[in-house]
Amino acid sequence: MWAIIKKEFKSYFLSPIGYIYIGIFLLMCSVFFYLDVYYYSSTDFTYMFGSVATILTFIVPLITMRMFSEERKNGTEQLLLTSPRSISSVVIGKFIAASLVVLVSVVFTLIYYGILCYFGEPQLGKSLIAILGFALLAIAYISFGMFASSLTENQIIAAVISVGFFLLSWFLPNFSSSFSDFSLMNAFYMSFINGAISIQNLVLLVSFAALFVIFTIMVMQRRKSVK
Repeated sequence: MWAIIKKEFKSYFLSPIGYIYIGIFLLMCSVFFYLDVYYYSSTDFTYMFGSVATILTFIVPLITMRMFSEERKNGTEQLLLTSPRSISSVVIGKFIAASLVVLVSVVFTLIYYGILCYFGEPQLGKSLIAILGFALLAIAYISFGMFASSLTENQIIAAVISVGFFLLSWFLPNFSSSFSDFSLMNAFYMSFINGAISIQNLVLLVSFAALFVIFTIMVMQRRKSVK
């Protein structure tokens, strides 16, 4: 599996995708950081993550849309399905590689924390919990984006499916409170962004990620049996 992780992780930076994702992510972090510190005079590190979390809806699909769609479009899916590696190891390897790209971008945000330390005294514990929640939210998004990519050979369609689902899960609680307990964004905003770790929300984010990794394995297993 390590070989798959290494190959997939490198592929994000052998093409512009990885650089574009990290570039957009850090640009938006910089914008919100500037607004929080200079416009609102805040030294709360979590505010930036609260704002940037909404951007994940649109930039995570940049990473996930190609995960399996590109294999099908380029005709390399057959090699993937017939390789001696198990389907589960391939799926999990791709998932971990994409997650590492996101985690690399999150590590860069510690620069902003260092700047805040110059202006004030941000709460370290609260900041670390916000980072944890943000990372889990991004990883949950990656799992669904990967699932969407396994459904089609068209990268644009995979991205549209992902964005559509993220927006739907974001806005549904506004129409019915029964969806609130299952909203990923609510799980992030209601606990992690406030510096509190809720077991319920932690389980929701982790379970969601695991569930769609399993769904992706099932889709690829079915495609292998059909082939």
